[in-house]
Amino acid sequence: MPSTDAPRVLLTGFEPFDGATSNPSATAVGAAATLLREQGVPTRALVLPVEFGRAGDLLAEAVRAERPGVVLATGLASGRRGITPERVAINVRDARIPDGTGAHPVDEPVVSGGPAAYFSSLPIKALVAAGTERGVPASVSQTAGTFVCNDVFYRLMHLLTTDPALDGVRGGFVHVPEEDVVGPAEQARAVAAMARAALGTSEDLRRPGGTIS
Repeated sequence: MPSTDAPRVLLTGFEPFDGATSNPSATAVGAAATLLREQGVPTRALVLPVEFGRAGDLLAEAVRAERPGVVLATGLASGRRGITPERVAINVRDARIPDGTGAHPVDEPVVSGGPAAYFSSLPIKALVAAGTERGVPASVSQTAGTFVCNDVFYRLMHLLTTDPALDGVRGGFVHVPEEDVVGPAEQARAVAAMARAALGTSEDLRRPGGTIS
């Protein structure tokens, strides 16, 4: 059983990658965790390596050890114009570039024999609303890609779906943009607001969030 001071929220981001000195996802979750704790929400922030397999392993260890109510994993999506909760994780690794160890899988499953996809168990449209209500551009994303972000997202959802000890733990993934699109303070406030929305929303908002193409 988790301890009485186990976090209600587990946030994750990624370490710097590909020569960068920082990663906006790690910056955002570190600051968001501080905001949530100041608001009385026990929260842990975890920074993961940009590595196929190992990042998911470390996340699984933390989730099993602490059994938070909500797991909100984040990663950087360069080129996006806002913060984007992800709808679905797919069971494929198809790396356009190598990960942090040089691994370069092509058309491999994340989990051999696993289902083709998992939907987020977080209220993604309520998360979007939590961001936009704070003046931060946000929208639902229909793809988390096929790199390490999707790998972590799929591993998280597979874990929560298949481990009976984690019944009631909900999880999902959010991409953040570069900090010149949404500043670090705004990103942190939006991530914290999204975590609170995930904790407090049992049924998602019924509003359009899809795309035509």
